Amino acid sequence: MLEPLNEGFLSRISDLLLCRWTCRHCCQKCYESSCCQSSEDEVEILGPFPAQTPPWLLASRSSDKDGDSVHTASEVPLTPRTDSPDRRCSSSDTSKSTYSLTRRISSLESRRPSSPLIDIKPIEFGVLSAKKEPIQPSVLRRTYTPDDYFRKFEPRLYSLDANSDDVDFLTDAEILSKYQLGMLHFSTQYDLLHNQLTVRVIEARDLPPPISHDGARQDMAHSNPYVKICLLPDQKNSKQTGVKRKTQKPVFEERYTFEIPFLEAQRRTLLLTVLDFDKFSRHCVIGKVAVPLCEVDLVKGGHWWKALIPSSQNEVELGELLLSLNYLPSAGRLNVDVIRAKQLLQTDVSQGSDPFVKIQLVHGLKLVKTKKTSFLRGTIDPFYNESFSFKVPQEELENASLVFTVFGHNMKSSNDFIGRIVIGQYSSGASESNHWRRMLNAHRTAVEQWHSLRSRAECDRVSPASLEVT
Repeated sequence: MLEPLNEGFLSRISDLLLCRWTCRHCCQKCYESSCCQSSEDEVEILGPFPAQTPPWLLASRSSDKDGDSVHTASEVPLTPRTDSPDRRCSSSDTSKSTYSLTRRISSLESRRPSSPLIDIKPIEFGVLSAKKEPIQPSVLRRTYTPDDYFRKFEPRLYSLDANSDDVDFLTDAEILSKYQLGMLHFSTQYDLLHNQLTVRVIEARDLPPPISHDGARQDMAHSNPYVKICLLPDQKNSKQTGVKRKTQKPVFEERYTFEIPFLEAQRRTLLLTVLDFDKFSRHCVIGKVAVPLCEVDLVKGGHWWKALIPSSQNEVELGELLLSLNYLPSAGRLNVDVIRAKQLLQTDVSQGSDPFVKIQLVHGLKLVKTKKTSFLRGTIDPFYNESFSFKVPQEELENASLVFTVFGHNMKSSNDFIGRIVIGQYSSGASESNHWRRMLNAHRTAVEQWHSLRSRAECDRVSPASLEVT
């Protein structure tokens, strides 16, 4: 009585375990064995891929097969048939469970090759061994050919010319022996109370003699030196000493102040440029000294002898001119205001310059009208504030040009040319063209603008109107 019951109980336990392994509805119907179907939709493999049959299940299946075979072979002939309902029910349950177990295992074995195969690499945990090296992400680098590599070199950065920065590593004695441009004596002092930087230009010595116009030989006469002072990067608001006549050892003893905050002064570079005055040609740059003020104790102050180095700026600036233009279409009047000029080229050795401005109206290539300002004595920063009016009909405005020429007044001979610009149809540059275009679009509003003066040759080369005036 107990042996069939035990076999039925073991078969149901195996059904339960098999359902936990293969069935998705095991928590609801697994004990009744009604959820274990052979359809593909209800089978879910929850173990490793592909599904493996547990060894204990294979052992149980083999033992069940052996037990069933022995039992059916030995007991069926020997045991007589009875009509007991309990015995009939238990034997039927045992055969049913054994048959269902065998059928499900065979169905799993037949479906194993068709199970999806997923290539999952095993995850290794723990510390890497000494032989294994961590793999770092590779950085994509551009490969350069030899031509591309050497093309990046800039020869000018490695040249040892006068404009290179090799002077930063030379002493003053080495610079003097290399360039032989002389030395400059100057001092600086900052006033915290008034926020003023004072620069004192004391003297210079061993300046080279001037060079003649053709450059073939040196004149035996002495130079006429003077010094220009500015705080880089601002070169517009510069100061200028007087000209010392015919000397290679000028003594200046002049002081100049710059209204500038202390922190801003520390970010500037003091530039001292020594020039040679020439009445009949461009002024020649002898040399320069550049001192970063961040390297100087401005409050304590001090004075230095510095050797002059060559300057890349061979041409001296001629100065700047501030103009205001206004056109009235209803009256057909072109109004011009000459406001001021600054840092004009000095034309007189003794007293600076006596500058004035000549304004000439050119219609097409024909000179129509000439006017001029008064001259101011002994200054290179004159204030004029003078207004002029020219009658220009609106239909002739597009063909009009204004030529502004700055001269140094000379009572004994012809006036000294300082600089020139042309504004209008034949403008001498982009700045002049921009000023004229702004005036045309302003509609009766005055337009002011600063202009850098140009040489006569430069204006004659780019503006036909400059050739029509004197």
